Amino acid sequence: MSKHVENKFPHTARVLLLGLLVAQVIATIQVYVSNLDLYHNLSAMQAAGYLTIPNQCTMPTLQDFAPAFLGGLFFTLSVGAGLTLLSIGAAWIWHRVFSLNRYILILFSLFWLCSLVVLNHRGFSFGATCYFFAIPPVVFLATQRWTPPPPVKKRWVHGAVHNIPVVLLALLWAPQMNKNFFVNFRDTLLLSNPVGIKINDFYYDYTLYPAEVFKSLDQKLLKTCTLRDLKKGSLLARMEMELLDRDYLALETDDAVDLKVVQNGDLLVFRHGGKTILQTRIVDFLSDPAKVLKEFSAKSDRHIFFRQVTFLSLLVALPLALYLLLHALIRLLLCFFLEVRTSFFISSTLCLIVGLSILVPFQYMRWTDMELKDVPQALASNSWPERVAALRIIERKGLEVSSFPPYPKLLKSPHIAESYWLARALAVSHRPETYRDLLAFLDDPRPNVVSMAFFALGYRGDSRGVKEILTRIKTSDHWYCQWYAYKALRALGWKQRKSN
Repeated sequence: MSKHVENKFPHTARVLLLGLLVAQVIATIQVYVSNLDLYHNLSAMQAAGYLTIPNQCTMPTLQDFAPAFLGGLFFTLSVGAGLTLLSIGAAWIWHRVFSLNRYILILFSLFWLCSLVVLNHRGFSFGATCYFFAIPPVVFLATQRWTPPPPVKKRWVHGAVHNIPVVLLALLWAPQMNKNFFVNFRDTLLLSNPVGIKINDFYYDYTLYPAEVFKSLDQKLLKTCTLRDLKKGSLLARMEMELLDRDYLALETDDAVDLKVVQNGDLLVFRHGGKTILQTRIVDFLSDPAKVLKEFSAKSDRHIFFRQVTFLSLLVALPLALYLLLHALIRLLLCFFLEVRTSFFISSTLCLIVGLSILVPFQYMRWTDMELKDVPQALASNSWPERVAALRIIERKGLEVSSFPPYPKLLKSPHIAESYWLARALAVSHRPETYRDLLAFLDDPRPNVVSMAFFALGYRGDSRGVKEILTRIKTSDHWYCQWYAYKALRALGWKQRKSN
């Protein structure tokens, strides 16, 4: 590739795009296979007469290509970005710092092989292994090929201009990385503008597809089991009841179920994927089924390391990857009008400004620390972020939201975040008349609000909600809302039956 093209679109961005492309191919196949497996399991549950989530309206999408591709973006922009940037960094260090020393290359190779071992030490995971097996060597070799030779005279100013904005933004954003970060990010940056709302809706529409890929059994909403090897009698009836209480649905098949229970004398053998995961005495299981099933889930979980890498990449690698791509795009555009060095400096400055301008809205979240006495005033404010902050305080403190004068006006708010937190505040309301207000939120066109309305119905514990939720859960066309509806049903004491 010519130096002219390299100067316009830097090699780091090109290698990054290559790594993301490889990740997207793997992710699409991985999510598609997972979707087909889930469709097969749901079909078996449905044939047995159980209520399935996703329901009959949503199940057909599991066989489509689009949800697999769009859901695969989650892994591309998380673990894909993380492995790509890590591989670029390793290649750069080997090339520029250690001058292609073969012993350092061996050390890096051993680190790569160890990551593959750690990834699969609980059982082989083909999909997860593909990311770690394919992305690092492809990106490493591409970096070596496309990296230009080091300049004869090092320009420290050039490096400082490139690195200082990244370091500065990292230092400023790091304090925001608390347990409320994603909620604050959604409320202030996504739900406050049309573009952000589109991104938010995309998240609600497609993230449950990739989530099914690496959930542990405890994290799955519905699990399948078979008790065919147990003799008919009181033990079988008790086992089926205990498992059903924890959403393990008994099927009359051994085909790819999540749990197969075999009796061996006074022992119960729990099997998964054709392997024995644990054995326990019958009396021990019946005395504490939740503990045994939690242990079974932990021991059969093959994706702990993969989830950790994905989450860490989401926090660190995704922002850095977006910064590098934005920097490269701005630089490419400016190079048509300015010389390369000038365009580079301007690109770094503009990226710093963008990062800081995104950080500023987070200052609205200072209202979450308001005094309790300031809640009535904030709730009547003309600023919706202040009203949201007040609603968060009301929900956290368990206050009666309908006792505040602005309550009727809040019910008609056009702001998604405000309706979302009002629905959560209604979860802790004790007034019977607010029940109808909460039901009205179930007709909201925004999935954020509907899902929180279902959550609130479950949290309130009013058994009248069961019939309403069952009616809506069977006709809903949104998987995320169905997920919350099912959790609400379970919170209200409803249980699966084969006649559902």
